[in-house]
Amino acid sequence: MTGSKKKTILQAVGVQRLVIIGVLVILFTFFCLVSASFRKYTTLITMASYMYYTMLMAIGVTFPLITGGVDLSIGTGLVCYSIVGSYLMRQMGLPIGVAMAVTVGMGILFGFFNGVIVAKLDLPPFITTLCTMMIVRGLGSILTNGMTGVWPMAGQEGSWVRDLLRYKIGDVTYPVGMVIILFLVLVMSVVLNHTRVGRYIIAIGSNKEALKLSGVNVARWHIMAYVISGFFAGLAAIAYACTFTSITPGTGAGLELDAIGGAIIGGTAMTGGSGSIVGTFLGVCLISLLKTGLPNIGLQANWQQIITGGILIVAVTIDMARRRK
Repeated sequence: MTGSKKKTILQAVGVQRLVIIGVLVILFTFFCLVSASFRKYTTLITMASYMYYTMLMAIGVTFPLITGGVDLSIGTGLVCYSIVGSYLMRQMGLPIGVAMAVTVGMGILFGFFNGVIVAKLDLPPFITTLCTMMIVRGLGSILTNGMTGVWPMAGQEGSWVRDLLRYKIGDVTYPVGMVIILFLVLVMSVVLNHTRVGRYIIAIGSNKEALKLSGVNVARWHIMAYVISGFFAGLAAIAYACTFTSITPGTGAGLELDAIGGAIIGGTAMTGGSGSIVGTFLGVCLISLLKTGLPNIGLQANWQQIITGGILIVAVTIDMARRRK
């Protein structure tokens, strides 16, 4: 292969993404060799189940990150929206379709709320979404009176939602939800790279003042970034509810960090102006692999956090070094 062809491939795929793919292959091989339990099919299903809701959050939060902001409310929001959806079905007797629509609608509403405050009032995204996180947590507890959320189980009316993620035939479970995830990764990659929405969101992160001078309504597209994040947080709430038997208030704390971490590891710049949905996908794959593989070789949760944090530091350092060149 000639030098020019190698350079073209590196530019098309991206050095950071190639590194992540290499690390994924090495880690997966290592876990398979060291742990017999990791090689079990059920372990891969568990990893896929974790990826569903984390990946949905990560796809959405990539957009605020590209603007130079962040959305810390998605983890707590995910739990709140799913519990409210459960309340609508169990206490009010509403169909699951209505509950799903309200669940996603709440995500969009709070995303819009975040976007308006950040774009119109010019408040720091970190503070804004941190406050929203607390508001969502309190509001969810008030609306549901602290109840535990339970979505339809296998054999119950509405259980088809769970089959969208994990379809079971006999004793074998198929992770069909990965098809949905890959489809959404493709769609949102097109949105980010080949539509006006994506171009303007990237421009906000790279040079907002220049975008204003060109006559673009910057606030509208800035708000849109947070609406997208909220929309995917709503979808993630449904995936989360269908992954676990029950959801209790407060369990979503820290979930947003995995999503944000996946996006950053995948190459989304914390300073804004660049990012990739495919990179986010690979970043979440890496975090999911660590969360599944490390316990199988006997490492406790504390070590998982230390290793994940170390990888984040390396990813950010590489990104900053690349930008200085």
